[in-house]
This record gives sequence, structure tokens and C-alpha cells, in this order.
Amino acid sequence: MHPSFKSVLYAIGALAVLMLVLAANPFVIIKAGERGIVLRFGAVQPKILDEGLHFRVPFADTVIKMDVKILKDEQQATSASKDLQVVTTKVVLNFHLDPAAVNKLYQQIGLDYQSKIINPAIHEAFKAVTARFTAEELITNRPKVKDGIKDALNERLPNYHILVDDLLITDFDFSKEFNAAIESKQTAEQLALKAKRDLDRIKIEAEQKVATARAEAEALRAQKQEITPDLIKLREIEMQREAIKKWDGRLPQVTSGAIPFLDLDRVTQGAARK
Repeated sequence: MHPSFKSVLYAIGALAVLMLVLAANPFVIIKAGERGIVLRFGAVQPKILDEGLHFRVPFADTVIKMDVKILKDEQQATSASKDLQVVTTKVVLNFHLDPAAVNKLYQQIGLDYQSKIINPAIHEAFKAVTARFTAEELITNRPKVKDGIKDALNERLPNYHILVDDLLITDFDFSKEFNAAIESKQTAEQLALKAKRDLDRIKIEAEQKVATARAEAEALRAQKQEITPDLIKLREIEMQREAIKKWDGRLPQVTSGAIPFLDLDRVTQGAARK
């Protein structure tokens, strides 16, 4: 065989091998927020591929990509309260997969972990927690209800390498009969509060009037204690002096009858003393 022809065959063979390798796609790219699970002939490998470019053995390795960013799961949950009222709400769970254990999660559960693990866990936690509260307490103690559900999920989901970030619950929905009863109770409480405020206002006003009357009585009592016989006598003398000052020295005029009798001796004696 001619050497040049042999070289051509080698080149064709090398090109074929290269094309075969490229067709086998030996490289895999793991994007940001992902982890790669390596399956070698179907068996899960301990090594987890981080973000970046990685080589895999063609025809032997398969790479499963799993999202480890924060994910959201929404569930419409229904349960019964402590007083047997049917309550419905929407539970929103934010979670993420443990990046260091996604291979174990895949090996134990697979990719359908939300329907197999998360959704049942949410419903179970919701039922367990709402059974501790009456329907009215579910409304007034929502933070406790939320924390109770979150704690229950934190106890269960990490066993499957699922980590809880946050949990939200929307308004609770009850039956029409219960909503009407709550509305009637709130109206009655508001009316009772208004009546109590009016009663308190009337009581305060009455106390103010009593205090004013007591003060006035104390003032009159003090004035009465200050009036002595000497003060009365002095006041009479002052009134007599005022009357003498105002007298013009003339006797009263009479139109009929006898002239008023005058005691001349007393008048004379009084003049002599002066």
C-alpha cells in the first residue's frame, strides 16, 4: 500500500474517532444555581458536580442537573379547627435543596420530590397545627399558626435533604355561617365598648359635678366660719354710720295726724354731752 494512501486512511480514522467523541458529548456545563448528579451505568456516584464545565466518560456517565436555588410550592390546604370548624387557606413554602446532598435526594426519591414529599408534608403540618386552635384563635393567633406549621416542616423535610427558607399563609376561609357569627360578635363587642365608654363619660361628668359641689360647699363653710358676733356688730355700726352720713337733718314730713313726739330732755342732754 502506498505510504501516502496509508496516511490518508489514518487521517480519516482519526477524524472518525474525533467525530464519534464529539457526538458522544463528553463535556457538560453546570449552570449557576445547579448541581450535577453523575450516574455511571445508572449508579449514583458520590461526586457532585458544581457550577462550570466538567468532563464525563462518554457512553458511561449520565449527568442529572438539579436546581438548588430557592423554589416555591403553593398548596390549597383544608382542615378542621379545634372547635370543628372547616378552615381553608393557601400555604406558600419557600425551600431549597441541600447542595451537598442532591445525589442522596435523587437516589432516595428522584426528581418528583415535591409531589412525593413536600405537598403531603404541608397538608399534614397544616392539619396538625390548626387542630390546636379554635377557629377564632386561628384568626387572632396567625403568627403562632404560621410558626407551628414552619416548625413541623423543619422537623420533617430536612430528613429528605430539603431545607425550609420561609412560609406564608393567606387569609383563612371559613363557612358562611361562621363568618356571619363572627361579624355579629364583632358588632356586639363594638356596641358594648361604645356603651362602656358612654358610661365612663357619664360617671366622670358626675364625679366632676360632685367635686364642684363639694368645693362650693367647702367655700361656704369657710365663709360661715369666718363670720363672728364681733364681725356682725361691726357691720351694724358701719351701716348706722352710713345712714347718719346720708341724713340731711330734716324730720320726716307728715301730711296728717299728730306731730311725732320728741323727748326734749334726751335731746338736750345729748347736746350738752357734745
